[in-house]
Amino acid sequence: MDFGDDFKGRRVVVTGAAGVMGRALAETYDAAGAEVCRADLSADGLPGFAVAADLTTDEGLQTLLDAVADRWGAPDVVVNNAAVYPSAFLLDMTPADWDTIMDLNVRAPVMLMRGFALQMIRAGVQGCFVNISSGAARKMRRTAVTYCASKTALDRFTKGFALELAEFGIRVNCLEPGFAPGSAVSALSQEHIDRVTNNIPLKAQTTKADIGAAALYLSSSAAKNVTGTSLAVDGGNSAGVMDVYQDKKHPL
Repeated sequence: MDFGDDFKGRRVVVTGAAGVMGRALAETYDAAGAEVCRADLSADGLPGFAVAADLTTDEGLQTLLDAVADRWGAPDVVVNNAAVYPSAFLLDMTPADWDTIMDLNVRAPVMLMRGFALQMIRAGVQGCFVNISSGAARKMRRTAVTYCASKTALDRFTKGFALELAEFGIRVNCLEPGFAPGSAVSALSQEHIDRVTNNIPLKAQTTKADIGAAALYLSSSAAKNVTGTSLAVDGGNSAGVMDVYQDKKHPL
C-alpha cells in the first residue's frame, strides 16, 4: 500500500529500537518520511534522535517522556515494541522473573500510553498508539504462560485506552506479529523453526516487511476509523491448529 506523504514530518517513537523488530520498525518509519525517536536500554549505535532509558523504572519512563516533550512537545505515533520473552515453567518462575516480564511488557507500555496521551491532548495532537502484542494474548503457550498473560493484559489495556482516548481523536491498536525466528537473544534450532513454520496455515514466517507494512497501516490515515482492535500478521497461526486426526483428507 502506498501511503504517499502520510508520514512526512510525523513524529514517531519506537521503543525497543535496538532489537531486531524495533530496528526494522524504526527503519520503516524512517523510509516513509517520519522523524523517529529510537528508545532502548542503551542508545549506543542507534542513529538520529535516540534515548537511553530503562523502561522498567519510573526514572527511565520519565526520561523518555521528557526527551520527547523537550524535542517535539508531543509525538504523533508511539510504537510500544519493547518486551521480553523468557521461557520457563511456572514452577521454576521466581518473583524477580514475574517482575521483569510484567514491568516491561505491561507496566511500561501502559505508563507510556498515559504519559504520551497527555502530551498529545495538551498539544491538540490526534495521534495514535501501536502496541506490539502477540498471538500469545489469545493462545496459551507452555513454558511461556507469564508472557502470554502479559500480552493478554496489554490487549485489554489497548481496548481500555481506545475507549477513553476516543473523545480526543487518539487511536490505540495492537499489532500481533507471527513466528519470526532470528533473535540473537532467543536462538532456535532449525528443527524447531521447520516444525513451527509447517504448522502455520499459510506455511510462512512473518517478515520485517510484513510487520512494517502493518504498523504503517495502523498509524496511517487509511486506518482513521480503526481503534481498539488487534491485527494479527501471522499467516493464520492464531486462528487455530492445522493438525488433522485422520488418515486421509479430501477437499470435497
